[in-house]
Amino acid sequence: MKPVNIGILGLGTVGCGTVSVLARNGQEIARRAGREIKIAQASARDIKKPRPCSTAGIQLVLDPHEIIRNPEIEIVVELIGGYEPARELVLEAIAHGKHVVTANKALIAVHGNEIFAQAQKKGVMVAFEAAVAGGVPIIKMVREGLAGNRIEWIAGIINGTSNFILTEMRDKGADFNDVLKEAQRLGYAEADPTFDVEGVDAAHKLTILAAIAFGIPLKFKQAYVEGISKITRMDVQYAEKLGYRLKLLGIARRVNGAVELRVHPTLIPERRLIANVNGAMNAVLVKGDAVGPTLFYGAGAGAEPTASAVVADLVDVVRTLTVDPHHRVPHLAFQPDALADLPILPIEDIETSYYLRLHALDRPGVLADVTRILADQKISIEAILQKEPHVGEDTVPVIILTQRVLERNMNAAIARIEKLDSIKGSVARIRLEHLNSSWN
Repeated sequence: MKPVNIGILGLGTVGCGTVSVLARNGQEIARRAGREIKIAQASARDIKKPRPCSTAGIQLVLDPHEIIRNPEIEIVVELIGGYEPARELVLEAIAHGKHVVTANKALIAVHGNEIFAQAQKKGVMVAFEAAVAGGVPIIKMVREGLAGNRIEWIAGIINGTSNFILTEMRDKGADFNDVLKEAQRLGYAEADPTFDVEGVDAAHKLTILAAIAFGIPLKFKQAYVEGISKITRMDVQYAEKLGYRLKLLGIARRVNGAVELRVHPTLIPERRLIANVNGAMNAVLVKGDAVGPTLFYGAGAGAEPTASAVVADLVDVVRTLTVDPHHRVPHLAFQPDALADLPILPIEDIETSYYLRLHALDRPGVLADVTRILADQKISIEAILQKEPHVGEDTVPVIILTQRVLERNMNAAIARIEKLDSIKGSVARIRLEHLNSSWN
């Protein structure tokens, strides 16, 4: 059969990885897809720049619109990243009747509702497996592999940079800023690491997973987002001593006709498999009512792991080129007219356990005052750890683990505790989840 011509927008890390995987495994990929997949054109800002992939036989162009308007191109692969001009280019490709494959989580999380609506009207596919967890096929698993389940919750380590930093802080006893510099030197973190360390990247991915898991529109702007930049090595070390690991988690969960959508540092019992995912690796824990908890693990970034997902999407699209659009797998797993616009719970209405770290004057009655405030807010204490005062200091670190309580109540308790004369500075608060099978 005639090869399927594709055009790639962007020849950066993932673009070159995609070129390399298609070149190396082309024959095997064609056997799976039923037709050869041929890169006819690729766009780049500098077409003369040396690259780690061979572009022999590929027409390189400066203007991505040239690829979109090429009548010989059937599939456009968007690997530029960011919101614009990616959104404009994807919508133009759809308007020209072309299928789209993208690795752009920010684009899908923020503009996916608009993009999928236009794709539905034109009868084309938009595939985005590579947008979440790199080479881990989590989109396909949730959308298709677990289609017989009612998904109850998802908890994921879905940002490799933050996971690398927290792992290094634990293993080396280092401070956040020192490990961040090391991550930048090794290429795990960008020069501007804000999206990674402040949780935005993870929130983009979680938004996509929640939509597919629960059949809701994409709601990135309603997600609660908190990063790891305020985590100290003390917190990492104390968590370890108490039998917990500290991870940046994305959590999506059904509760009472609404959905929790939150990204924040989280203590997890060290015996949980997901607590032992280290370095820059990703892992997603999915709880279905029929299958129970399932864990998906692998490389969340990198040229070829991400290209693996891009090429898998290309194979899926090629397989369905001649299929009636109404018989294709829906973009967000559920039929477009069957999406349920469930509300997203504000963080104040979420119930979880907590780790509190406070610095108290070393004198009698201080802990009694703190525990009284917690009791007034109906907060039960799970454990208390009081450390020895540091030499020359008149305060002692006190660590408190609580049972589950509404965030609103915890906010009120912390505000009162911080007003005590015996408490110095702010109270550090980190949420804690056990992630056991009974957490429904």
